[in-house]
Amino acid sequence: MGYAICADLLAQGHEVVSLALEHCPIAHPKLHSIQVDLTDRAATAQVMQTLAQRFALTTVVHNAGAIRPAPLPEVRLEDLNALAALHLGCAVQIVQAALPAMRARRFGRVVLLSSRAALGWAGRSSYSATKAGMSGMARTWALELAPEGITVNVVAPGPVRTDMYRAVVPAGSAQERALIASIPVQRLGEAADVARAVRFFTDAGSGFVTGQVLYVCGGTSVGGLLL
Repeated sequence: MGYAICADLLAQGHEVVSLALEHCPIAHPKLHSIQVDLTDRAATAQVMQTLAQRFALTTVVHNAGAIRPAPLPEVRLEDLNALAALHLGCAVQIVQAALPAMRARRFGRVVLLSSRAALGWAGRSSYSATKAGMSGMARTWALELAPEGITVNVVAPGPVRTDMYRAVVPAGSAQERALIASIPVQRLGEAADVARAVRFFTDAGSGFVTGQVLYVCGGTSVGGLLL
């Protein structure tokens, strides 16, 4: 999804900085790829300080995520803490670093990538809890920042064909067939579906939309989902 989001934003004319564990393979003059472990708060703070000095950061898309699935009896608090640091703490660090530039220009766009699992999904205690926390955080920031021209919204994907999805659901498996059958639109999502939603929220013309959660989930947020 990160690749698709970067490519789409570049196509819209944005200058894009990619922060990820791995180098972004997109070759583009406006793409700056930085490798960083966003669970490392000190490293994240150092990178963001440098970026805030180098760029006018007016758009933030927080897409980093991990699952760490486990049924309740096997949930480890260290996993909960790690996902809270990545999904929530990292978002705080990045947006705080970008805020001065947004406020100076009285314009900003913040998009947090949550998940349909925020509504509940068996075996996803830590993931669902921290992804749900993104919605509450975004709504709070939306209220605080709206008078300054800064919007904060959430995109919550359902089952999307990504490497992280493939690590849980093998391609062509009975598990995947059952999952697709339970999705109202009868297909898996694609990274491009998510990128289009992010494009809407980051658009300069979307200034009257803030504090919202858009489920890009094939209808699974209003219907059943089996896995």
